[in-house]
Amino acid sequence: MKKRIFLMVMDSFGIGGAADAAAFGDSGSNTLASVMGTEGFSVPSLASLGLFCIDGINAPYDPGVCSGAYARVCEMSKGKDTTIGHWEIAGIRSDVPLPTYPDGFPEDIIREFEKRCGRGVLCNKPYSGTEVIRDYGREHVKTGKLIVYTSADSVFQIAAHEDVVSVDELYRYCQIARELLTGKNCVGRVIARPFTGEWPYERTSRRHDFSAPPPGKTVLNLLSEAGYATIGVGKIGDVFAGVGITEAIRTSGNDDGMRVCTELLTRDFNGLAFINFVDFDTMYGHRRDVNGYAEAVMRLDAWLPGFLSGMQREDILMITADHGCDPNYTGTDHTRENVPLLVYGRKIRPGNLGTLSTYSDIAATVAAYFDVPYSLNGKSFLNQIL
Repeated sequence: MKKRIFLMVMDSFGIGGAADAAAFGDSGSNTLASVMGTEGFSVPSLASLGLFCIDGINAPYDPGVCSGAYARVCEMSKGKDTTIGHWEIAGIRSDVPLPTYPDGFPEDIIREFEKRCGRGVLCNKPYSGTEVIRDYGREHVKTGKLIVYTSADSVFQIAAHEDVVSVDELYRYCQIARELLTGKNCVGRVIARPFTGEWPYERTSRRHDFSAPPPGKTVLNLLSEAGYATIGVGKIGDVFAGVGITEAIRTSGNDDGMRVCTELLTRDFNGLAFINFVDFDTMYGHRRDVNGYAEAVMRLDAWLPGFLSGMQREDILMITADHGCDPNYTGTDHTRENVPLLVYGRKIRPGNLGTLSTYSDIAATVAAYFDVPYSLNGKSFLNQIL
């Protein structure tokens, strides 16, 4: 009998309430509360799965009867970024945060990077992705120098205009940076950020992440080694550096990701489809666009009924997030928050799973469903939902 799990990550869809938020400078942050405060916000599909029944969520209305299992999930790892969040979802606890560079990258790294690329560097400081191309884009176009910047996350980002630096060439520069950034300087991701058009310019969908490989095995390794499919959709293949992924499908954004998920419903595979919906984070969270964020959540919510109706008897849907990025919070960076977990399937027993102490409980449950031995971080809740 074939089994499938669709694990969907609403990138940055936090629900507030992290006990250690203050330690990360994020006291009071709550992505869900911010989008709930927008005019006309309504997500009946997510509500029916149990979103507003989760412990600690104060819904402005009666959530009604829930058809799914639901939980509040805490992050155990020391971080609030994409890489560590996804690694923990897949079974890895990170007790040491990945390196960050609030003052820019060390001079020796920048000089060696310039030498290997044959181009100079502009910026080299934390910056918003949209603002950095506005402020440095014209000088880049004039000189051909690469725009290198970072954020509060463990990232080395390279922005370049596609008419000045081809996308393939930009990817090559990212590979050079990835090779340089090792040891104590092993950032989570090197990210290509191509842009186009006239000033103030527009970023394109040809972003590509060059991630550090996970420091150990994940549930993806366990499943693939046991002969199961592990299909990464969106930036999942990049986040895990392809490790443990049997098939990677890139997407241009949320809408494309939903299209791919709908197609996967009709595919005959046995295993895990791991999906990242990135627009919540990149298009709206970091840009502090609360109305855009709310509209994106409602758009996914409107798509969900068709997906649910196409699920087979043995299919399981899990919806969660990797961190927060409160679009009403100060700054432009991620926020340390708890995240939701919604679980649905024809055989799933609805109910409150309470508060899970680590994202890795998801990985443990995925492994248990496929009867794969599991000794990584986290505990399975499979017996509570089946």
